[in-house]
Amino acid sequence: MKGMDKLNRNFLENNKLESDKIEVCIQDKLPVKVLQFGEGNFLRAFVDFMIDEINEKGLFNGSVTLVQPIAEGLSEMINEQDGLYTCILRGIENKRKVIRKRLITSIDSCINPYAEYDKYIEQIKNPELRFIVSNTTEAGIVYKEGENLADKPQTSFPGKVCAMLYERFKHFGGDKSKGFIFIPCELIDNNGSVLKEIVLKLAHEWQLGEDFTDWINCANYFTNTLVDRIVTGYPKDEAEEIWEELGYRDDLLVTAEIFHFFAIEAPEDVMDAISEELPFHKIGLNVVWTKDATPYKQRKVRILNGAHTMSVTGAYLADKDTVGQMMEDENFVKYLQRGIFDEIIPTLDLEKDDLDSFAHSVFDRFANPYIRHYLLSIALNSVSKYKVRVLPSILEHYNKKKEAPKILTFSMAALIAFYKGACITDGNLIGNRYGIDYKITDDLSVLTFFKDAWENHEEDLFSLTQKVLGNTEFWGHDLNALPEFTNKAALNLAGIMNHGAAAEVAAILKK
Repeated sequence: MKGMDKLNRNFLENNKLESDKIEVCIQDKLPVKVLQFGEGNFLRAFVDFMIDEINEKGLFNGSVTLVQPIAEGLSEMINEQDGLYTCILRGIENKRKVIRKRLITSIDSCINPYAEYDKYIEQIKNPELRFIVSNTTEAGIVYKEGENLADKPQTSFPGKVCAMLYERFKHFGGDKSKGFIFIPCELIDNNGSVLKEIVLKLAHEWQLGEDFTDWINCANYFTNTLVDRIVTGYPKDEAEEIWEELGYRDDLLVTAEIFHFFAIEAPEDVMDAISEELPFHKIGLNVVWTKDATPYKQRKVRILNGAHTMSVTGAYLADKDTVGQMMEDENFVKYLQRGIFDEIIPTLDLEKDDLDSFAHSVFDRFANPYIRHYLLSIALNSVSKYKVRVLPSILEHYNKKKEAPKILTFSMAALIAFYKGACITDGNLIGNRYGIDYKITDDLSVLTFFKDAWENHEEDLFSLTQKVLGNTEFWGHDLNALPEFTNKAALNLAGIMNHGAAAEVAAILKK
């Protein structure tokens, strides 16, 4: 938008922002305590947002230097705005629409190590640097063969970490007080443990010595984390309208949902001390420091992800296209309520109040009008998702109640119905909903199995269900061994095929 001032420190010095339009706590330059690998939308709407809030309360008093993890990135744009940007959170809380706009001032600058290697190394020698945060995508924490210490910089993130730690080890003479606390946010299990394992492997390969290896183990802490917030990123279609409202141009705008959750798993003997250094939990942020994040991972997978997977195929067959449309249907809301509260939550070990609260937040998140989640996108690779997200709840339900869970059994029938297709084209099985084709995307072996199963058993839905449930490569078990599961899933499948998914859901809810 021509003529509009761009957001930067100079703009803030010469203009007063209206507090009724945006939250802001303008800080003087604070010492850099966090080095963050990843300058993208997620971390800026998650960790950097949180750091800004604890800075406002005077509980951290530190800033973040971003490191661009690959050669192409946002460093120039971030530095042009002096690290400033606007974060807009939008969603439903307690069934009410909520919008928060906050100017984030926690970022000091962004370094591109591929163009500013010396500057990057100088930051590593910063004595006040304490935390290393990262989000280098799921593919970031991997071992890359052929890297060495002389690379400037290394290509992989673990390679950069090993070289960075060695530089710091040498600079401070092995001072154990100058180690780092690693808080990786990549979406892999045990992300910190995996990162540490690769770093130690590289230290051995590069022959950096036992003293250095001991320093990695004794002076540094690699936490495992679970992150949860949907970040919708730069609002391209709304940007100019938002700039007009705020009174400045911000090319780094980022939008996200209101909900957030952060579990940080640290060794029990140092957890209290580390959490005091980064006290997110003290200002009401939904952050848990724990010695074991497993129950929180299970809660997310079984309730949030499980709710998606148990509902999307049935909802799509019932002529819904988005999660929002599904949540406008009273029957599907009841379906989710019964599935989550009656069949999933009783199988989990966390406190019931905690589980209920998380489940209620799932309904708010699903109903968020600012996020458009397409059911077909969520349905990608549904077979492997079902095994991880839904099947454990079914098995545990049997373990505790010795009977088939009604809603989750229907969800298996809906998956089988969704995977009905007559041909495979361009790697997709082609299904048909009310006369319109749709793409079913999964591994080719999965698609071929369902194509053949439907071709050979369409006239006998019990045999079809039996064949699907007996595929141990899919489920790791022969699910026909579960009492009445095959019979009830086959009856649900017949209901879907004869009367439609919506009618079958309504029938189940009446029982």
